Amino acid sequence: MSWADKFNLLNGLVILRLICGLFFVPHLYAKFFVPEALGFFVAAGFKPPATWMYIACAVETVLAIGLILGIYTPYVAAIACVHLLVAAAAVYKVTQGKWLWNIGGYEYCLFWSIACLVVAMQTWPK
Repeated sequence: MSWADKFNLLNGLVILRLICGLFFVPHLYAKFFVPEALGFFVAAGFKPPATWMYIACAVETVLAIGLILGIYTPYVAAIACVHLLVAAAAVYKVTQGKWLWNIGGYEYCLFWSIACLVVAMQTWPK
């Protein structure tokens, strides 16, 4: 697949892949520059929280690069799906089961995870 095909904005799957990857950018930003991010890892019960936060940063960096640039897309998207399911479970635990993302619930992570699953399914080698 050429670079032109990987960034063809007339292809809905390309747009979905880019969205899935680009949404990791503010996630990463928050982990580095928003002090409450570490508090989330504490509240979710990750031990040691700082280590898990940095692991999440490393994983999300690889996922963002892979999805944005279309590198190993089906595999990266599948890993992103699992990673975001873990994030959704952590949000569920911290928010005591709140669903709506606008009040801190896990809806957003679950939706994003499903979007990554669609990218993985549609790009998986046949």
